[in-house]
Amino acid sequence: MIYKRSSALFAAAQKVIPGGVNSPVRAFKAVGGDPIFVKEAKGAYLYDEDGNRLIDYINSWGPMILGHAHPPVVNAVVEKAKKGTSFGMPTEIETQIAELAVSMVPNIDKIRFVNSGTEACMSAVRLARGYTQKDKIIKFAGCYHGHSDSFLIQAGSGAVTFGSPNSPGVTKGTAQDTLLARYNDLDHVERIITSNKGEIACIIIEPVAGNMGCIPPVKGFLEGLRALCDEHDVLLIFDEVMTGFRLARGGVQELLGVDADIVTFGKVIGGGLPVGAFAAREEIMNHLAPLGPVYQAGTLSGNPLAMAAGLAMLTELNNNQGIFTSLADKTEYLHTGIAKALKENNITHTINRLGSMISVHFDAGAVVDFDTAANGNNETFKKFFHGMLDNGIYIAPSAFETWFITEALTYEDLDETIAAVQKVAKTL
Repeated sequence: MIYKRSSALFAAAQKVIPGGVNSPVRAFKAVGGDPIFVKEAKGAYLYDEDGNRLIDYINSWGPMILGHAHPPVVNAVVEKAKKGTSFGMPTEIETQIAELAVSMVPNIDKIRFVNSGTEACMSAVRLARGYTQKDKIIKFAGCYHGHSDSFLIQAGSGAVTFGSPNSPGVTKGTAQDTLLARYNDLDHVERIITSNKGEIACIIIEPVAGNMGCIPPVKGFLEGLRALCDEHDVLLIFDEVMTGFRLARGGVQELLGVDADIVTFGKVIGGGLPVGAFAAREEIMNHLAPLGPVYQAGTLSGNPLAMAAGLAMLTELNNNQGIFTSLADKTEYLHTGIAKALKENNITHTINRLGSMISVHFDAGAVVDFDTAANGNNETFKKFFHGMLDNGIYIAPSAFETWFITEALTYEDLDETIAAVQKVAKTL
């Protein structure tokens, strides 16, 4: 494929935008070459500035469950925009989407909307600290919860892709209050809690990791975290920015039957528009201003365009829960086809999958945490990425990202993808 215009646009962007992008992973530094500039998208397809059609497996990093430019979502945004784009005042639609979200997700009574997943996770941790009157938090190596200072300690995803998991600009004091645990290692978490007895406010985790590839929790891991939190008076935060309303109607809490104390959302809850949210039981949420002492605010929080898009998206997911089964079936079909193609060509690999999240790792061992995710052959991934791109398939330009499946994908699209893997595998 030819990407002449994309390359020219990237050269222009680099003159006025740091690195030419507004989020680092987009720059293709991990895979080489110039990034693709998108002109438009519809359903399962991206159309770039050079006129190429690409089958999309990032789907705006998750929210396009029903496909790009999904008519009910687009129509909701257009109609709302005609009445004004932002007021900085309460609107009825905020209550409507809040009521729907609370009805869909187990174990939450109230929800507050913000503008991004980063803001949701940052606010959730502040709320946990205010509620417990403790300072330290536990996060997991390879889990990404946004670019707030507390989270940029072995953060996975973009941070790892660029080889700097501990970002300059994060103070030593902040780093000291963030305790780093190994994902899927309950004993390690318990040792950290014991060593910091009475000091830990919360544990924050991607209950199904998506920022070191797709890594599901091993059996008993989330249940063990829940028990440890109960025993030591620690709040458990599920970062469901990726998984919420994607893996099940009520997210991972419903899918795996483990309750969190606070849950964060993003991506899907805004139908693709910039939005995030955090939610919990009433006694926790009532610690937020104006009811309580924990301050959190945002001029554009509850923006009517984002609320309209989110309400349209959640309504459709709530009314057609068969979508989650369909997504899982398509992902399983893709998994089977990719595995067969790679095996037939003697390509060392491991594939992780849960629901509509899947990732291909070029290593023979099980991928269960940050260290094992980092064992993958990155040179093979680079060749695989560009080979797939040349065959019209767009996957994340980083080995440390999950793929996201959309309902708009047809089985013909999946077969085209599997055929591309078969072709590319011969060159690896």
